[in-house]
Amino acid sequence: MSARLKRNAVVVTMALLVCAAAALNWKYTGQQTEKTPAAQTGETTPENGTKILGEATLVSGGEGSEAGDEETVYTGSDYFASARLTRQQARDNAVSLLQEAAEQEGADQEAATEASRGIQVLAGYTMKEAQIESLVTAKGYADCVAFMGEDGVSVVVSTDSGELTSEDVARITDIAMKETGYDASGIRIMAAN
Repeated sequence: MSARLKRNAVVVTMALLVCAAAALNWKYTGQQTEKTPAAQTGETTPENGTKILGEATLVSGGEGSEAGDEETVYTGSDYFASARLTRQQARDNAVSLLQEAAEQEGADQEAATEASRGIQVLAGYTMKEAQIESLVTAKGYADCVAFMGEDGVSVVVSTDSGELTSEDVARITDIAMKETGYDASGIRIMAAN
């Protein structure tokens, strides 16, 4: 019985850590400074250092190449790239801890199965978030980031005006409901400042 309690405690702790990381990211990146005009359009310039998620620069180990890391790829004031990176790092940490819990010596099959389920849930969240983001941007919004949890989903959307109309909220809520299966009460839509 104690092995089951330990396993459940690990799974609950991981879920709480992922939610806390997303909430902290949201809180602290919301307090960022005004974007420059180039950053608002998503242009990459030396002045703002912004890169668009999905853009990549191949880095080889040979001489004359610049070494890069994740921090240099996502510098500047791009809230959306920063939020996606932080969300992914939190998920990667949670998956790593779940894998460690499943692979511990003495871990029973039930603990390994529960850890596997936790990993599958996190992978499902990631896929649904990406789908929501793609569909929202396909509707003409500048950018979007979704944070999905056990009880609901939060969607932050960038608009030209910085505000969302009731039509915008209804359109985005409909997308989120179809992709997640949550009802409207579990969906929060916000405009990025």
